[in-house]
Amino acid sequence: MIVKICGIKTAAAAKMASEAGADFIGFVFAPSRRRIEPAAAAKICQAVNRVKKIGVFVDEDPAKVNAIAAACGLDFVQLHGHETACYRQQINYPVIKAFRVGDDFQPLAAESYPAEMILLDSFLPGQAGGTGKIFSWEQAAATVRTLKRPVILAGGLTAENVSAGMELFHPFGVDVSGGVEENGEKSLVKIKRFMEAARRAERRLDDEKYT
Repeated sequence: MIVKICGIKTAAAAKMASEAGADFIGFVFAPSRRRIEPAAAAKICQAVNRVKKIGVFVDEDPAKVNAIAAACGLDFVQLHGHETACYRQQINYPVIKAFRVGDDFQPLAAESYPAEMILLDSFLPGQAGGTGKIFSWEQAAATVRTLKRPVILAGGLTAENVSAGMELFHPFGVDVSGGVEENGEKSLVKIKRFMEAARRAERRLDDEKYT
């Protein structure tokens, strides 16, 4: 299972995430309090080697997405708006497509979307993501577990609830941002706590497969 720490804004935060064992780090290039300039993200990407780098975009011009991805050396592009399948065909990088449960999430649409992974986030009117809220897990879990695509669970995750989310969804990965922040900045203590909780739940779920 992969763990993604999103909303990286500094080299120190990227290093914290990498050293704590995160698999992916995410940079937000869309309007957000966590937005980072491409030049700054490129410098961070050059300084951190072990983790995969993800760029988060919302209904951005495809040519600009490709240009930023190339400049930063991104491994994946995360589309967090209402990008169509035709739009995705213009992207030159592997794609993670976000769907907001309660807004545009339809299982058949998610299953057929030409992306390498699907990310499920919470819906709040006027916000593309980063809500810090969980969606109705119990209502969505049965449907989500029927999906054959790799699913990344996002939206309001913390060290305290990530285990419950993993047990319900059995996701391919989990994505956290605000849940590892203190006063708006990434916290090494919270990142470590989240990683420990996620890996502990992962081991428990793996053990259950063989018992």
